[in-house]
Amino acid sequence: MSATSSGGGREAQLKHTGLRPGWTTGACATAATTAAYTALLTGEFPDPVTITLPKGQTPAFALAVESTTAGSATAGVVKDAGDDPDVTHGALIRSTVRLLPPGAGVVFRAGPGVGTVTLPGLPLEVGEPAVNPVPRQMMRDHVAAVAAAHGGSGDVEITLSVDDGEEIARSTWNPRLGILGGLSILGTTGVVVPYSCSAWIDSIRRGVDVARAAGLTHVAGCTGSTSEKTVTTLYDLPELALLDMGDFAGAVLKYIRRHPVDRLTICGGFAKLSKLAAGHLDLHSARSQVDKPFLAALARTGGASDALATEITTANTGLAALRLCESAAVPLGDLVATRARDEALTVLRGAPVAVDVVCIDRAGVVVGRSEVAGP
Repeated sequence: MSATSSGGGREAQLKHTGLRPGWTTGACATAATTAAYTALLTGEFPDPVTITLPKGQTPAFALAVESTTAGSATAGVVKDAGDDPDVTHGALIRSTVRLLPPGAGVVFRAGPGVGTVTLPGLPLEVGEPAVNPVPRQMMRDHVAAVAAAHGGSGDVEITLSVDDGEEIARSTWNPRLGILGGLSILGTTGVVVPYSCSAWIDSIRRGVDVARAAGLTHVAGCTGSTSEKTVTTLYDLPELALLDMGDFAGAVLKYIRRHPVDRLTICGGFAKLSKLAAGHLDLHSARSQVDKPFLAALARTGGASDALATEITTANTGLAALRLCESAAVPLGDLVATRARDEALTVLRGAPVAVDVVCIDRAGVVVGRSEVAGP
């Protein structure tokens, strides 16, 4: 397979990294659908099958599956995600195309391993197969082109399936977003740019959308599964309210700034949230570090002595600094939580969102907590 790239933006970022791009599930489904419909009309599967992506690239896909029955044809493509750490890399995506009566249009069905939407807030109606709008349009366009080339009506049923898709989906946000039974067929450009942060941030945004559509007024941005358990215990929040924030505190805050909810709780490990308190919005260890002089200065506001402040500055870890303060009855955990809350409110820029912050240790024990505050 090959793709052309041009201009700036994501293409420029990809060229700069030197990483190999891949293809979205939507592009693979379009290729499989094009091949299957061509075989249905001509009796022959094009292999490789070439498609046109929204930005004009024309990749060619080898077929892994070819089969026909009376009135239908199936083709399959193995997804190549390039250098992106995508859980769907290597998945076999199948499309079965069946002729429909003239005027029926293009109908999409979820086969085994493709999810069904069960909750509002996504760009698809409840009950629809989890095939996003751009891949749907790509498939409609290619069906129309094949029909025009080979004398078809373009009225077809497209059933998409992914081998082992239900199992793979357990490693995605789909179950939490109410997409049940398998994976989504995704992609707005057809190209997977190997920059996994973008996929995570997009998942955060979709999580906010689903929570808002469900009428939830309190959501929680959590750095991991332990913090999710903590906020669930503290606030009895439903799963839909839990945003898997990871290291992307800024992504949560900036999206909620534009799409407010009444209340946001941020919960995570003390060391990570000390970075937010110090003004960092990306909490990954490769991109921000625990600022121990900052912690020492903060501890001083809570009554830490000069000697304790020096110990904090030379402590091995943020958690070690916290333990030093606990022994001296200095409430560093609460101070960090409060400063992190204030930083969050600064990023929210007066959006009508009340915020509180909960700091935990590795066992999930609450070691710091702020009051709820809003604009």
